[in-house]
Amino acid sequence: MSEFEAYRSLFVAESRENHENLVRNMLILEKGGSQEAIDEIFRSIHTLKGASASMGFMEMERLCHTMEDVFQMIRSGSAVITADLNNLLLACSDIIELMLDDVEGGGDSSSVNPDEQVNALKQWISKGAGKVKVESPKSGVIPAVVPDTIAEIIDETDRPRYIIKLKVADDCVMKDIRAMLAIGNLESLGTILSIHPSREDIDEGRFDGSLVLKIASDVGDDALKSAATGTDIASVEITPAQKDEPVTPLKVSEEIIPAESDKKQQAASQDKTREIKNLRVDITQLDHIMNLVEDLVINRGRLKQIAEQNKIKELDEAISTVDRSVSDLQNLMMNIRMIPLNHIFNRLPRVVRDVAQYDGKEVEFVIEGGETELDRSVMDGLNDPLLHLIRNSVNHGIESPEVREKAGKPRKGFVKLSAHRDRDNVIIELIDDGGGINVEKVKSKAVEKGLVTPENATTMTTEQAIEILFLPGFSTADKISDISGRGVGLDVVRRSIESLKGSIRVETTPGKGSRFELLLPPTMAIVDVMIVRINRRRLAIPISSIVEVADYKTGSTHRIGKSDAILLRDEVLEIFMLDDMMGRSEDRDILIVVQYLKRKCCIAVDLVEGKQEVVVKPLSSIIGNTRGISGITILGDGEVVPVLDVNTMV
Repeated sequence: MSEFEAYRSLFVAESRENHENLVRNMLILEKGGSQEAIDEIFRSIHTLKGASASMGFMEMERLCHTMEDVFQMIRSGSAVITADLNNLLLACSDIIELMLDDVEGGGDSSSVNPDEQVNALKQWISKGAGKVKVESPKSGVIPAVVPDTIAEIIDETDRPRYIIKLKVADDCVMKDIRAMLAIGNLESLGTILSIHPSREDIDEGRFDGSLVLKIASDVGDDALKSAATGTDIASVEITPAQKDEPVTPLKVSEEIIPAESDKKQQAASQDKTREIKNLRVDITQLDHIMNLVEDLVINRGRLKQIAEQNKIKELDEAISTVDRSVSDLQNLMMNIRMIPLNHIFNRLPRVVRDVAQYDGKEVEFVIEGGETELDRSVMDGLNDPLLHLIRNSVNHGIESPEVREKAGKPRKGFVKLSAHRDRDNVIIELIDDGGGINVEKVKSKAVEKGLVTPENATTMTTEQAIEILFLPGFSTADKISDISGRGVGLDVVRRSIESLKGSIRVETTPGKGSRFELLLPPTMAIVDVMIVRINRRRLAIPISSIVEVADYKTGSTHRIGKSDAILLRDEVLEIFMLDDMMGRSEDRDILIVVQYLKRKCCIAVDLVEGKQEVVVKPLSSIIGNTRGISGITILGDGEVVPVLDVNTMV
């Protein structure tokens, strides 16, 4: 990978964080906001502008530069943000996201044309240009645009002052980015009073590698030198300065040649360089490591089996050590792959805002439990279902302000998205205080589409009517819009959630609102299972689904309707023989009681072999999805065993 490509991936990762911060604070600003939100927006857009200019992504830099001009007016108090302006700025943020997608794909942002947004922003600026006031900078704050001449910032404290002369190595490809990193490191240790060349010059690429700045700081010259020193920094020279001593710009031809003592000090300061505590790792590398860990788990089982067969003491001891190491490695790897749900949740306030504005509704959106973690493999498939449910909740669930007022409700609807852990699972809840699901409308639409007969519709329970919502192509929308009515309904959500080995449950109260509950496994890779035998064939049942193991007597089975059932501890439980899957057996004398949510059933088996930790592999595309089977696992002796999916069975 070339140096430029390495910088590209770093640029995309950091720019996406700044973009997310930009959108989040713009939504805060729309609700009334604060000066803090404006400052956060300005910082994010300024960073995006500088980084894109340094990388040569000029279309993105042009858009960010214009947005920065607008926010400079808002920040200085010479202009006020309006609803129309906020819509325009959010549209600009969408363009920035498209540009980042282009850059991530290997482009330079030029495939996305921002002319429409740039021109609209410039028109807005020109209307308010005569009213712009220049506000003197606050203490310790660098102005948004520093002129080419050196601008001195007043610092009234008695902190020591230093002049720092810094030279970036001639062979550094991205001199401007390296200089901005050094400035950022120094800024965290004190107040930068003046700088040459200006930040804007560095942002625009007018930088020859030499930087001079004056800083007020009480951390000492050693700490400042340590912060400024690093890779691609040829030399750093620090001298004490008087309070009113001006900075003398470094000439282009001037070279700082450190003395021998300075070289030793610089070498020593390398040891004091800030420790890097976080690394960005390509997700494909994590996937590859996870596959290797899974192979270790499979072979660990094989080694245990060999040790049991041969009864070799030394081998047992060695395998016990390997077993602990593999378990620790596996737990560590699982934790590394866990990602907070905020990665998805933080994108959703914008969706709620856009759908509510499109429908002319007022909605308060609350997020809780975003710190709850899920495995990356589960997280990947969760984005679209949540997006659809949020749109559905605002579009179908929340009523218009007028309707809510007539019903005695607040004009503003309430939507809450929360997540929490429950034993080994993660539960995501979406609650709204809207009108609830109109069961009669669902029935009439189902009859209209020929999904049920009028006679069956009249006898349907609420739960059965809700199930119709999950049929392919079903929608209760009266007309097609950008939001709904296109026949892409909750069936897509259910399929997506079930493909993650999860489930979805719906509760509704007419006039009060609805509740959607998603139950998801924290990981889909390595699970604890109980290995059982039916008709001499092995079957794996996830331990997290098993309630108890009980004795089974054939004569205790009763026929109820089309199913067999058994009375166990004053509970009537449906019993499954799994003849279609495993074949018929007459030796079943053990019951495995399993539970999903609050529903229980039991499975009759011949033998329980014991508990194992196994790797669940998905079924191949040739076989396709099989209801009741979540995947397969390979045991230590090489046998391929199906893993039961209790959720779909119950």
